[in-house]
Amino acid sequence: MTVLVVGGGIGGLATALGLARAGHRVTVLEAAAVFEEIGAGIQVGPNGFRMLDALGVGPAVRSRAVHVDELRLRCGVSGSLIASLSLGSGFQERFGTYAVVHRNDVLTPLLDACQDNEFVDLRVSSGVESYTQDSSGVVAVLRSGNVVRGSALIGADGLRSAVRRQLVGDGDPPVSGHTTFRAVIPAHEVPRALKDNVVTLWAGPRFHVVWYVIAGGRYVNLVATTDNGATEPMTGKPVEHAEVMRHFTPLCEDATRIMELADEWRAWVLCDRAPITSWQDSRVVLLGDAAHPVLQYAAQGACQALEDAVCLSSVFDPRDVAGSFARYASLRMERTARVHHASRLMGREVYHPAGSAAAARDAMFASWTVDDLHERLEWLYG
Repeated sequence: MTVLVVGGGIGGLATALGLARAGHRVTVLEAAAVFEEIGAGIQVGPNGFRMLDALGVGPAVRSRAVHVDELRLRCGVSGSLIASLSLGSGFQERFGTYAVVHRNDVLTPLLDACQDNEFVDLRVSSGVESYTQDSSGVVAVLRSGNVVRGSALIGADGLRSAVRRQLVGDGDPPVSGHTTFRAVIPAHEVPRALKDNVVTLWAGPRFHVVWYVIAGGRYVNLVATTDNGATEPMTGKPVEHAEVMRHFTPLCEDATRIMELADEWRAWVLCDRAPITSWQDSRVVLLGDAAHPVLQYAAQGACQALEDAVCLSSVFDPRDVAGSFARYASLRMERTARVHHASRLMGREVYHPAGSAAAARDAMFASWTVDDLHERLEWLYG
């Protein structure tokens, strides 16, 4: 029978492709009318690219990506350099590719590969409301009232997962108190002096601003985040420029110049969830943000979903669905929990500290060599 994958984002399509390449039939149930990613740029680390390579789409994503030379951490108030990490030959020999890319430039190669695979059935406008199961299989109940049957069901339906709502029952994700404002700027509008081929992050007291070039160099992706104590969820709400800028003072000249170029801003209030151990309900299991949503600070949301997809598809056995899902969850829980904790820690101690805490951060980075940085990244990228 067919494996049902709920959600057609990066994690869902990667899972479908991995299972299909292993010889399993898959039906992807996507709620939206089209397969597309909401948002703009993401950073894809070496662990993410290894997963894309395992799925056969690594070269296609690399061809669409911007291969940056360096990661830079600057003071958001003075603009001074705190730390940098070259992504050149030394980094690549140890870890592999690190690049920035538009979300749809990851999704599209996965979608194309799924469309070319006869074992994958892609369905849009097929949002899942709930599921039922017995010893022979699973039934996905769609919002329309229709049902789809399969041997197993994988909930890859994101932060506000309907599958998780039934499986875990832990309600809406709690808000973090952090608000992120996003904008995309045509690259030709950016002054040449600010066009270095790097990812630059300006870290300030309770805020940070990060920017990098995407879409083959045609656009600059700008993300500005403030720890403003937000209590209400928000997803992609249009925001006036003046409202954005009031959260980022004092801000150094270069960061201000970049932010002033943005015409259209949208706001998200960030959410994550504490790690759990209940990913599975017999023939049903969670994946990606449905299982372990993380804050953005380690740039690992998409990468961890890709790792999930490759892991699950490598251990899946249709003769023992529940056992396969238990094996997958046991392999992934500890690592995703560590990424969750690291993401929160980076937000507090690297991106948003003030006063003596910021001075301690600066001193810590000043004391590290390149080899020290590589050693500290080994667990994540190695």
